[in-house]
Amino acid sequence: MAQKAPMTVTFVTGNQNKLKEVRAILGEEHADKFTLEARKVDLPELQGEPEDIAKEKVMLAARQIDGPTLVEDTSLCYNALQGLPGPYVKWFLDKLGHEGLNKMLAGYDDKSAYAQCVFAYVDGPNGEPKVFVGTTDGKIVPARGPTDFGWDPVFQPDGFEETYAEMDKAVKNGISHRYRALDKFREFILAEAAGR
Repeated sequence: MAQKAPMTVTFVTGNQNKLKEVRAILGEEHADKFTLEARKVDLPELQGEPEDIAKEKVMLAARQIDGPTLVEDTSLCYNALQGLPGPYVKWFLDKLGHEGLNKMLAGYDDKSAYAQCVFAYVDGPNGEPKVFVGTTDGKIVPARGPTDFGWDPVFQPDGFEETYAEMDKAVKNGISHRYRALDKFREFILAEAAGR
């Protein structure tokens, strides 16, 4: 009996750092069950709650991909600001830089925050999106470490003395918000692949 070809899931991203991190977290040990390919798809910037944004993004992307599709929406949420900048952190970082992300909390004693990652998956343009959420609690600190991967230099997870940017990649990939969400996705997609 011929072995089934692995299920191919298209991860919508143009960010090579993110792709590398996602592949490292998912690992290669399940390559016989599913593979991840990346594709940059132009999608509108949506507004709303992170889970709603991810669901809408995955449906828009699936219409272009016409197959199993995975998208991610990442947030950095300041507790003192009731969750802002949240899913808009990319724009805040672009306009304010790392120092500006810190200055947003200048008037507050509470520097606590959480990193949130929402992955949404759908098996095609007519499917029902599934959402996988991961969060990591921490605090906002002055930027430390390499500045080549978003807001990593200003987020220090609870229980660690290093920011995400300062951490060894294997350590970060084992505790991050992205890891927590992808761990749930991996469990789901392996069950899906087994049922094909």
